[in-house]
Amino acid sequence: MKGTGLKVFALISTAALIAATIDLNNLDNYSDEPVPGYILRDNTPDENQITDQGATLGRILFYDKKLSANNAVACASCHHQQFAFGDTALVSLGHLGGVTGRHAMRLVNARYSEESNFFWNERASSLEDQTTRPIQDAVEMGFSGQNGQPGLDSLIRKMEGITYYPGLFALVYGDPGITETRIQQALAQFVRSIQSFDSRFDAGRAIAPNDGAPFPNFTPQENQGKTIFLAPPAQGGAGCQGCHRAPEFDIDPLSLNNGIIGVAGDPDAIDLTNTKAPSLRDLFNPNGQLNGPLMHDGSLKTIREVIDHYNQITVDPANTNLDPKLRGIPPGAPGPGPGQQLNLTDAQKNALAAFLRTLTGDDIYTNPKWSDPFDENGDLDLVGLTTATVHHEILRSVIFPNPLRSTFNLEIEPGNYDLSIFNSRGQLVHSARIEGNTSIDADAWPPGMLIVQIADRRSGAKTVEKILKVQ
Repeated sequence: MKGTGLKVFALISTAALIAATIDLNNLDNYSDEPVPGYILRDNTPDENQITDQGATLGRILFYDKKLSANNAVACASCHHQQFAFGDTALVSLGHLGGVTGRHAMRLVNARYSEESNFFWNERASSLEDQTTRPIQDAVEMGFSGQNGQPGLDSLIRKMEGITYYPGLFALVYGDPGITETRIQQALAQFVRSIQSFDSRFDAGRAIAPNDGAPFPNFTPQENQGKTIFLAPPAQGGAGCQGCHRAPEFDIDPLSLNNGIIGVAGDPDAIDLTNTKAPSLRDLFNPNGQLNGPLMHDGSLKTIREVIDHYNQITVDPANTNLDPKLRGIPPGAPGPGPGQQLNLTDAQKNALAAFLRTLTGDDIYTNPKWSDPFDENGDLDLVGLTTATVHHEILRSVIFPNPLRSTFNLEIEPGNYDLSIFNSRGQLVHSARIEGNTSIDADAWPPGMLIVQIADRRSGAKTVEKILKVQ
């Protein structure tokens, strides 16, 4: 085990060195990552599909401490790559040393879920909505606009004066304008790109006909644990699948709270609002250690404590929001119920824990494209970013329809332009010289996001638009 730990540390250190430079002419692949065919749930909105450029900007925003009021913390200060983008601390420290109200949720596979709301209590309606809330939180990053703190407009002015941001926003959006919406979109693209599908579960699922079939690469204990996970209590299982749905292991969006109603740091308080959970993938790191305490209040420190909790639910009379599946009474029956009693044996509990360990991957912990691009001094090395990236003279164009099925129209003032159209991986699919309004036949192109770039051959001014081709 010690040797494995040293190996992981070495890989992380190497990744950090590689990550110190971002080549804007040779971007990492975020837009076309391989996803198993059995993964079907995806909360990516049509209007914010992942692009290599957008996710690269999002990565820089995610790790940049300059997005806090005193340059002290970044999103990554609470969501660490080495912990599956979670935190081992019970609660996380904000920019002035204050603490967050809940444990930092792991971000792994945030994209692969039917649930579109974010935060433990689902107060954000989308990942895009979620991304700038910590920035505007008085404790976390300090641009709250309240009680003397600067507001988000101050952050945007600050970013306009940071040398690399105008050019990066121009690279992604076609002009250097920095807005909250653009910050949200880029951060959401990066977070959605963080995925883990190289676990032993995935290796087994790839050769099995369905989730429930025995996996040939599993031990008998792990296959037993999988059966217990998937089966409802009435069939001798633990019913985990009722809320944490394989193979994504996301949370059922209709779930209510799970009976854990404490508040971190306040033993006398209760909180009934926590109805969302992160993916169960990568609960453990590759060394078999938990990636931090569990539940919104961090109150459970081992996987056995979690299993024991669900094995014997204690119903608090004050908990009026307990999920019906955990009340220990038939669906629709009145009353709070006595609480779920699974009566699992020690062997069954150990098997369930063994199965949950099979959901851990490797790549998420060491892949440089998800790592910190800043060096130890907080400097960023960008290759290919020049002042030419920013064009303060902006072309005005209209593209319609969007989304499109076969043909789209481009309206622009008469002139002499280079038209270039790229797919979401940055590959050129069409180029032409145009002198004004034109129609483009896209019928033969596959569905997906397209990037339309128009450059004035005389002035060098550019505009970039995103369009979506559907079937």
